[in-house]
Amino acid sequence: MELITEPAAWRRLAKEHRRRDERIGFVPTMGALHAGHLSLVEAALGLADFVGLSVFVNPLQFGDRADLEQYPRDLEADLKTAEAAGVGAVFAPAVEEMYPAGQPATVVVPGPLGQILEGASRPGHFAGVATVLTKLFSLTGPCAAFLGEKDFQQLAVVRQVVFDLDLPAEVIGCPTVRERDGLALSSRNRRLSPGERSAARCLHAALLAGRASLARGESPEEAEAAMAAVVESEPLARLDYAAVVEPESLRSPGPAPAGLLRLLVAAFVGPVRLIDNLPARS
Repeated sequence: MELITEPAAWRRLAKEHRRRDERIGFVPTMGALHAGHLSLVEAALGLADFVGLSVFVNPLQFGDRADLEQYPRDLEADLKTAEAAGVGAVFAPAVEEMYPAGQPATVVVPGPLGQILEGASRPGHFAGVATVLTKLFSLTGPCAAFLGEKDFQQLAVVRQVVFDLDLPAEVIGCPTVRERDGLALSSRNRRLSPGERSAARCLHAALLAGRASLARGESPEEAEAAMAAVVESEPLARLDYAAVVEPESLRSPGPAPAGLLRLLVAAFVGPVRLIDNLPARS
């Protein structure tokens, strides 16, 4: 497995694989690799001839400096994990390589889809995501890009950016990977204390409560209230939002059948902010 740290070298590598008429699978990550990331690699290996993975903690998508500084980093462990999973090359640039002039003068600002829910709670977050992925897709060139459904709104935003800007990537969403108790895998879980880790189960429990509410024929508003009640009953958790939305627009549902809806929840567990989501029907 190759380790590449310079953008120009990554572009050359991708071009070389395309010259061999190989389909490129690309898994963009911020490192701290876990089984959720490996499920993306597995999906990529099933569809592509060559799989590359990026490890880059993108400062543009962090509004809170402390959150950026506390984000887990272990490149050596990530490289071992990626190689064992069958990744052909890892692109792990320094911030100075990706943004040589410091804060870039040009950023990609998503439209309305990036301004609600996560966008409202984390102003500027999706502009940072859209900007770095536009750069990564431009460097990689034509590829199939694999992203997890755990970050459901991010997946929708990235698809919109790729469509609007005709970026050379086919975005493929992959199912959320969970612990046995339902907690969605996330690099942020590493920051939870044992007590907080136990409390974090309330996010998945809230989603199940919302799903059950809809199954009983209750309204989306009633399902949201059921979700909120579960999180608010956990002393170590603080609810940010609980929402039932249409999966395309992420807006409150109109006349769409309940089975087509998506349930989303975000909450702080201790100091760590976590998100999760489920379709209205399993």
